Amino acid sequence: MEIKELNIAGAFELSLPHSVDDRGDFVKILHADTFQELGLATDFKESYYSTSQRGVIRGMHFQIPPHDHEKLVYAVEGKVLDVLLDLRVGSATYGTHCSLELDKASHNAVYIPRGVAHGFGVQEGPATLIYMTTTVYNQDCDTGVMLNSFGFRWPIDDPVISLRDREFEPLSNFHSPF
Repeated sequence: MEIKELNIAGAFELSLPHSVDDRGDFVKILHADTFQELGLATDFKESYYSTSQRGVIRGMHFQIPPHDHEKLVYAVEGKVLDVLLDLRVGSATYGTHCSLELDKASHNAVYIPRGVAHGFGVQEGPATLIYMTTTVYNQDCDTGVMLNSFGFRWPIDDPVISLRDREFEPLSNFHSPF
């Protein structure tokens, strides 16, 4: 497993070990010893997936304390532009955003620390993303910031965005609990 630090403290792109033959492919998503050696969480409590069509943007989502969590995200179908935004007031990278492509062919994943918002735009779809989190979903702590309020230009014309995502507060009005 190769790891590349992103420009947000504690966020990493992981190149996942894989093999391909005439039957298909095999990808190792998590290896506890390697994660521990890298200082990454291994105590995932919940896993789920989303499927989205081309042109969909989801984000920028996170859970607030006490249900904030680390998150591991990877694509098993399609291609997305994955976006992170640091909301941790004491972080050297507070307010910084970054993006990377996640797709099945790249065999990559993104590790997202607590206090970092997550979103994505589907470039090739349908796209199915798997999420692993270190806390269980809590509806009362689930929130986000407006996806066009932090200086990132989404490269999707006429995106499909949920009403919920459209109604989040802009980053400038968000009072971070992180």
